[in-house]
Amino acid sequence: MASPAVDDYLKTIYHHTEWQDDPITPSQLAATLGLAPSSVTEMVRKLSTQGLVSHRPYGPISLTDAGRRRAAATCRRHRLIETWLVREFGYAWDEVHDEAEVLEHAISDRLLERIDARLGRPRFDPHGDAIPDADGNVDREPFVLLAEAGPGHTGRVLRVSDRDPELLRAIESAGVAVGSEVTVSGAATITVADAAVDLPDGAPDAVWLTA
Repeated sequence: MASPAVDDYLKTIYHHTEWQDDPITPSQLAATLGLAPSSVTEMVRKLSTQGLVSHRPYGPISLTDAGRRRAAATCRRHRLIETWLVREFGYAWDEVHDEAEVLEHAISDRLLERIDARLGRPRFDPHGDAIPDADGNVDREPFVLLAEAGPGHTGRVLRVSDRDPELLRAIESAGVAVGSEVTVSGAATITVADAAVDLPDGAPDAVWLTA
């Protein structure tokens, strides 16, 4: 059954393990969604009853195969819309998340297919997150979080978290974008195009590089 609330839960659980391996806990899910733990506990119970998640009391939450397919479909809608807004309407990458949150529940599958075709079947959204194909498959390179990359590591920026629009703007102002070739110099310093760049606070934990 179509439900924006269910899709938001599944999308959040799916996204949590895209760029790291630890499954999401109920408290993390509540914090990410901005909801009371009691509300999350009740919804997780319902999702488990529907066969969309696997969860034991006080344990982490994981998606079932059915839940993963539905979550991938929702992420596909969200990320295609973000890409569409940037390419066709001139939105900045820090402006699209909230718009996509609304539109992903409103547009038809037919329109989504037209958007995908018009954009040339993109594989990644403006922030570097992989866009699942119609079957839920994704293509992602091996990666490392910038904060965990040692000095001297050279790689291409794969992804920048879209959680904090202000941080996105600061990272962009520093000359760092998805696709940039960078070399790690220190804990918060990188080299981009032969120029040393001091990263804003929080950036090392929001940027992923090729491994």
